[in-house]
Amino acid sequence: MPMLEACKAKQVFVSKRGQGTGCSGIDNPLFHKDNTRMFYGDAKKSVSELLLMIR
Repeated sequence: MPMLEACKAKQVFVSKRGQGTGCSGIDNPLFHKDNTRMFYGDAKKSVSELLLMIR
């Protein structure tokens, strides 16, 4: 299975329901990088709103 190296991307978009660390309790360092943008809330609703903004 190929490995996705999101930390090397120019721009990363992460969709999360909340700002918590999740069930593992481990903070993801990708979330704190300058190339990462966070979208909190329901993924379908958040991405739909994002697409409306760029049209």
